[in-house]
Amino acid sequence: MKIGMFTLVLLTLLFSACKKEEKEPVVIGTTGHCSLKLYHVWQEPVYPVYMDTLYVNAVTNDSLRFTTFKYYVSNIRLKKSDGSWYVQPNSYYLVDLSTGPEFQISLDDVPVGDYTDIQYTFGVDSTRNVSGVQSGALSPSNGMFWSWNTGYIMSKAEGISPNASSGAFAFHLGGFHGANSVVTEKTINLSGLNTLNISPGATGIIGVSVDIAKMWQGSPGLSVTSDLQAPGAAAKTMAVSFVSGMTLGYVTD
Repeated sequence: MKIGMFTLVLLTLLFSACKKEEKEPVVIGTTGHCSLKLYHVWQEPVYPVYMDTLYVNAVTNDSLRFTTFKYYVSNIRLKKSDGSWYVQPNSYYLVDLSTGPEFQISLDDVPVGDYTDIQYTFGVDSTRNVSGVQSGALSPSNGMFWSWNTGYIMSKAEGISPNASSGAFAFHLGGFHGANSVVTEKTINLSGLNTLNISPGATGIIGVSVDIAKMWQGSPGLSVTSDLQAPGAAAKTMAVSFVSGMTLGYVTD
């Protein structure tokens, strides 16, 4: 039996198309997305923190009204259930409460899987402190840099208070080397609430409550110390206390 030329060409094209379809693999996403949301509060009962709002320290009875509250978060990492780590590249953020009590950090291209811990650093690591003029969150234009030998101001809290002798307070915490380095690593285990599952298209959130009043935990009060703008043991103590006030609030997938 003879097959017409047109029919032969048509069959050849159909066969080729079928073969091409069979060879194309199904692409499955290998990364997802989540966010670290820092929610800033003040003591018990918990109040959200806003600038130019009066807060009273229940320990020292000091009244504080913040005009500035900024700090650095860097080197964010997520720990998988198999023990491996995802490290976010170029991970430096300046948290600024002038925009409100919530500060959200996006974590993109996170490998799929279950995650049990989040780890980050309060402050800026020593390498970046001695790397000269930088841009973005680390730009000197943000007003968070002293000099090459003292480095970044890791946290800046300023405001007014009737308890301070000058009527104002300023706490600039810095120092990145030696025993009095204020750079502090924080690890938060997630599995106590809900292991974070990263899947393609995921929009999970790790919510962390930050009690900024903890910075003055153990403080003698603003009538004694209302101005601290140099590295040292006092700055170290305040930094460690502040980081202790960062606790897990919730985890959503």
